[in-house]
Amino acid sequence: MIRDPILKKAVTLTRRGKYDDSIKLLEGEIFHYHDSFSFHHILGLTCLYAGDFGGALTYFTRAKNIKFRDPMTLLGLAALFLRRGETEKALDLYLDIQDLEPGNAAAKKALKIIRKYGGTEELAVWLAGGKLPALYPPLPKTAVSFRPLPFVIAGIIAASAAGIFLGIRFVPPVASRGGLEQSGLEKEEREHPVDAGGSYRYVLTGDEVLSHYAAARNFFNKYQDEAAKRELNRILESNASAAVKNKARLLKGYTETPGFDTLKDRFSYGEVNADPFLYRDCYILWKGSPANVSAGPGKTSFDLLVGYDTRTVMEGAVAVELDFPAELTTEPLEVLGSVVPLGPDRFYIRGTGIHQSRRY
Repeated sequence: MIRDPILKKAVTLTRRGKYDDSIKLLEGEIFHYHDSFSFHHILGLTCLYAGDFGGALTYFTRAKNIKFRDPMTLLGLAALFLRRGETEKALDLYLDIQDLEPGNAAAKKALKIIRKYGGTEELAVWLAGGKLPALYPPLPKTAVSFRPLPFVIAGIIAASAAGIFLGIRFVPPVASRGGLEQSGLEKEEREHPVDAGGSYRYVLTGDEVLSHYAAARNFFNKYQDEAAKRELNRILESNASAAVKNKARLLKGYTETPGFDTLKDRFSYGEVNADPFLYRDCYILWKGSPANVSAGPGKTSFDLLVGYDTRTVMEGAVAVELDFPAELTTEPLEVLGSVVPLGPDRFYIRGTGIHQSRRY
């Protein structure tokens, strides 16, 4: 759901066929949405529907750099490559989409078309028939404003009044995030939160275990997944009981993979380097310069000189491993990835996305 007022307005304009107005609105805000996946995806979509294929390629490519495995962005890029007759590139993207979304109807249809017409003049005839838009990704939905019906409002008022007259405090229901209820501690787990004996990285009291776990669940419910994982990692590396640790692992499993535009919690290189185990699986977003780049089949590795994007001060160097090929220059870049600890002051980053340009 799109809730941002500018993006919501742009989607509404595009749905009404007012492509030029939507593009004008979005391009006027481009510097404010530099790292926004949704912004570049919607702008790419609008350009695609408007027939501005060059603009669509530019903005979809930027969206892919921010969130490189988004099926809808890949769908837009695949349609552009198919239009240009670059069927091999389109085929690779459609196969990737099928891996991510096995039931994607547009990808399934596109693969049939490529198998039937690919490499022949018939594909050009099919494209000339104006059938390509059937393979375009759909426009996102805007957020729905829920307005209670009069009788629902009346019911709430009546319930509130009843609570007042009966001396009962009326508390409206509060929605919680999926996974929160499943990870709640049982009475036995709350009464015996630590194990005796053993060697642990962190030794906590029972109250400290419960406090860190409560903080993790609070962060999780506010969609601050990285802050939640830091609290959970402290518990998992501690003398907390096996039962509490199992609940911590369960809650950690409900956290989501962030994108460049959705990462809320930002940890510095210094914080992570001081205690890598505390940040296991936490996502970071660091700027720096690449060095010692090594590319192989389907993967890329390099050293990120953190903070050296300005060529003045370097906070430190960390190895980055990508499980996808990337063409890197010596220009500064941004890396999104998760922390993999190797020792007390050693770790590397498992990269999930990079953004490199000649200027920020």
